[in-house]
Amino acid sequence: MTARRPYLRFLPALTRVLGMVFIGATIAPIAEAALPSGNPVQQWNQIAEDTVVASGAFQNEGLIYMAYAAAAVYDAVTAIEGGYEPYAIRVPASPSASAAAAVVEAAYTVLRYHFPAQAASLDARHTEALALITDGPASIAAGREVGVAAANAIIELRSGDGRLTPIGVTSPVDAHQPGPGVWRRTPAPMAPFAPPQTPWVGDVQPFVLHEPGQFHPAPPPPLQSQRWVEQFEEVKVLGSATSRIRSAEQTAIARFWTANVIRQYNRLGREVASAHALTLVDTARLLAMINVVGADAQIAVMHWKYTFLFWRPVTAIDPSAVVADGFGPVPGFDDGNRRTVEEPNWRPLIATPNHPEYPGAHGSITAAVSEVLSEVLQTDAIDVDVHGFDPSGPMGNLNATRHFETVADLRDEIVNARLWAGLHYRGSSEAGVDLGRQVAHYALNHAFRPER
Repeated sequence: MTARRPYLRFLPALTRVLGMVFIGATIAPIAEAALPSGNPVQQWNQIAEDTVVASGAFQNEGLIYMAYAAAAVYDAVTAIEGGYEPYAIRVPASPSASAAAAVVEAAYTVLRYHFPAQAASLDARHTEALALITDGPASIAAGREVGVAAANAIIELRSGDGRLTPIGVTSPVDAHQPGPGVWRRTPAPMAPFAPPQTPWVGDVQPFVLHEPGQFHPAPPPPLQSQRWVEQFEEVKVLGSATSRIRSAEQTAIARFWTANVIRQYNRLGREVASAHALTLVDTARLLAMINVVGADAQIAVMHWKYTFLFWRPVTAIDPSAVVADGFGPVPGFDDGNRRTVEEPNWRPLIATPNHPEYPGAHGSITAAVSEVLSEVLQTDAIDVDVHGFDPSGPMGNLNATRHFETVADLRDEIVNARLWAGLHYRGSSEAGVDLGRQVAHYALNHAFRPER
């Protein structure tokens, strides 16, 4: 991570300024703590998750913020506990500094910097968390200094990284010449023909990769190829909202994977940490890996989505689904292939999101997280439960649970799930899986490594 350190030249002054703001705050006694369960890293990961999701951030956008907080916490804990190379900078720390206080201060400082509108909630959690730490005053003060320094390092490092604000803002798209195979805005019940979703994410400087396009997926299949015909017909039959071929179990699985991936995979990380009794530093490492590697996988996938600009099944199968979207004529195009049969009024089981199709984003993030779990647990037999959406429950719930014995089982299911949802052709999710694995392999060989 040496190449990143020139960005930290203003760190000492910034640390002093923010140190006066945060470390000088008074810790008021509280009657009862309302923090999430777990060790301090798990608690502040949950707080970060709640903060990011409450902001309304698109999931791939939100992972960038999660990575900021998780990286700061990781650097704060490793500064005190050791064991692993830091992500951004080795913060000087006394061995007697409170690691718990460092965690609290690192996460709080990053979150409050990026989400000032949620300051009241964050301030309350910060006060509660510090009041519960039983280390001595000198140890707590030293830990807080480490946390602020780690947070400021990440804030400075990521300044000007390409992230756009406000949350959810769109950006210009270098549109292709309209024609068969080219992405068009898609109908959806909640936000029909919405603007392109955060194209700028694909231009954000990755956390570990050199550039968003470091790994190059093969292009989508040519529209005159047999592979295209097979993928077109498969999603038309199995992904339709009215499919008579898709089973009830397949429908439930497709809906299961509509859950927010920030919540799904951070919860999974916290539960793996508890199930395997991970130490504070190993918990911080696991959650940093999930979010940093996951963010890089999604930066990469968004880069290629807006490079290929491949059309979604709904506009390929039903060209009449396209209305005036500013991206080409109305109605849309058919593929010009006599071996495919378009179907008027075809709609997917799950409403299509407002970004291009290829490669599949869920495949990318799921493959990346799978590789993280395999690395941490030192086995492909991960034996984990993943929580997802239960259609019988309230919106946004994670009340359903599915078990996965191996990383291959998890990767295979996400490919099928997005096909059964009618959102992706099989080959697109497979390309997303391949991309996520490549990103993860590179990232895990260049960050979060044991100290030598």
